[in-house]
Amino acid sequence: MDCISETGLAKYYNNNALFSFSFRVSFMSNQKIQKPTLTGQRFKTRKRDEKKVFDPTQFQETIVQGLNQTGSDLDAVAKFLDASGAKLDYRRYAETLFDILVAGGMLAPGGTLSDDLTRTEFCLFTAQEDLETMQAYAQVFNKLIRRYKYLEKGFEEEIKKLLLFLKGFTESERNKLAMLTGILLANGNISASILNSLYNENLVKEGVSAAFAVKLFKSWIHEKDINSVAGSLRKVGMDNRLLELFPANKRSCEHFSKYFTDAGLKELSDFARNQQAIGSRKELQKELQEQMERGDAFKDIIASAREEMKKNNISEQTMIGIVWTSVMSYVEWNKKEELVTEQAIKHLKQYSPLLKAFTSQGASEILLLVKMQEYCYDNIHFMNSFQKIVVLLYKADVLSEEAILKWYTEAHVAKGRSVFLEQMKKFVEWLKNAEEESESEEEEAD
Repeated sequence: MDCISETGLAKYYNNNALFSFSFRVSFMSNQKIQKPTLTGQRFKTRKRDEKKVFDPTQFQETIVQGLNQTGSDLDAVAKFLDASGAKLDYRRYAETLFDILVAGGMLAPGGTLSDDLTRTEFCLFTAQEDLETMQAYAQVFNKLIRRYKYLEKGFEEEIKKLLLFLKGFTESERNKLAMLTGILLANGNISASILNSLYNENLVKEGVSAAFAVKLFKSWIHEKDINSVAGSLRKVGMDNRLLELFPANKRSCEHFSKYFTDAGLKELSDFARNQQAIGSRKELQKELQEQMERGDAFKDIIASAREEMKKNNISEQTMIGIVWTSVMSYVEWNKKEELVTEQAIKHLKQYSPLLKAFTSQGASEILLLVKMQEYCYDNIHFMNSFQKIVVLLYKADVLSEEAILKWYTEAHVAKGRSVFLEQMKKFVEWLKNAEEESESEEEEAD
């Protein structure tokens, strides 16, 4: 290497580098580019993830066969359904499953059984028509849905469909379905919203809905109580719709009351009557507020209110509560405590004739005082206004001293009691002294 010049050494390295680069390019160009293939690695599927694929007919035959083997032993039925869910596609064939358990086979539109498919004699519709048997069937459905939670929605849809098919079932089948539905509602397995299906025009017109409702509510109340019924109906906004179980020409509180009382459901009758009264009171309050906003004459408002009282059998005590709420509701009150009292006094002075018209009885005056107490407590800005409002209405002859004294000694409620009694202390003492002086003067006159 000593005899190689620097120029020669540079050429040597350059030539070798060029050769090395050419070799790499040539080598890479000769390599075949591997194309992706469609075959991939096979993974072993766990047994628990394997589900045998069934068509509706095969699914039905499997369920029917299993029910035929278990027979009327409902514990065995529950175990069979639990085990089968690991192999059968309940999610896809939920409607088929529930049709079989209820009617013994697939239901065609209208509620008739499909003739060309396998069916079983071991189902809800062929069971004994008694509450104990229906409770046992309810347990089967309860266990199945608790085990396979995804069936919950499908089950509610099934019940809605069955209710629409009621005309296609026999009276005994309808009775069993009604008892089962009542038990399921009582235990919270389904929502009361399914009852919307009973308002179907044809079912209502032919009396099917009302007859079905009798059996349903009887089993519901037997399982729980009327409070359970009331709470569930309110939750889905159906507490005021019970009268719709009857055709329009029979849709009255009196007809509803007689029908369900005669059927042994006086609790439901009383609940519906009470709900009707609440609805009427709300409508009356709304009408009163609209009349006030329009500036109608007091004599017209009073006449209209008295007509509604007579029509809906509303007592004066109830009416004064409605009037008070209406008078206080349509005003936008000042948020400052020192100004709201002045505003209230001015407002109530204007409407005192309206309040006076519905306080002809001592009980009405007491109720008005209680309503005033509750209102001032619930609306914090009015806490210091109570005594001044009482004095105003006393001077306007809306409240008598007897009513005020009775409220003070025994008829007040717990809300803000200590605050309001303290506010009223001096005025009450003045009333008592005035009463004593009046009695003394009467004695002297005698």
